[in-house]
Parts: sequence; structure tokens; C-alpha cells
Amino acid sequence: MSKLDKNMEEMLDIEISTTPAPAPKPVKDQAKDTSEDVEKDYEYTRGQLYNLIDKGQEAIQGALEVAQESGHPRAFEVATNAMKQVADMTDKLMDLQKKVADLDEDKKGPTKVTNNAMFVGSTAELQKMLKQMNNGKR
Repeated sequence: MSKLDKNMEEMLDIEISTTPAPAPKPVKDQAKDTSEDVEKDYEYTRGQLYNLIDKGQEAIQGALEVAQESGHPRAFEVATNAMKQVADMTDKLMDLQKKVADLDEDKKGPTKVTNNAMFVGSTAELQKMLKQMNNGKR
């Protein structure tokens, strides 16, 4: 123990430990494979949307029966709003399909090759064009 350590102990009235600190625990890989989570979430969301769509269709049937029996405009309004909600849920189901397809596409990496062509033609045409450019500059 050095003099500095002894002085620090006396000044601060503490005891400095000379045992080495334990090695830090390895951090689990935080970039774990999330494909299982994505698949599980997809299946759950898809099931919930199917369930909501089915219940919405039942609600529409009931609302239409009430509207037809009562003839009240508000009952028809409720029925049409329920129809719109079910239609929106079916759109969400299609959006879910698209999002999952986009995630799968992102995993595969880029599939399109983009080449920015400055000149399209044969090498002979390119040489002829370059000669003309050089002759014009002189």
C-alpha cells in the first residue's frame, strides 16, 4: 500500500481494499435474434384482428336488425359506423401482412442493383466521343 493510500485512509477515515475488483460479467448479446418475437407478435396481432373483425360483423348484424325494426336514423348511423370500423380493421390486417413482408425483405438485404450509367454505348463510340471532346478543347 502506498503512502497516498495510507494518508487517504486516515483523512477520510475509510479502509481501502487491496483485493482486485471482480471481473465484469459478460453482457448478453442485446442484438438477439428477434425473428421469434416478430413471428409471435404477428400471429397474436393477426388472431386479434380476426377476432375483432368477426365480433364487428356480429355487431353489424345486430345493429342492422335494430335499425330496420326501429327505422330510426341514429340506428342506421351506428350500423354504418360499425361497418366502417370493420372495414378499417380489414385494412389493418392487410397492412400487417405488408409490414411483415417488408421485414422479411429487409432481412434478406437489398435485392435491387442500381447502376448510374454516365454513358450508354459501345467502347468504340466512347473513344470517338472522347476524341471529339479533346479535339474541341485544343
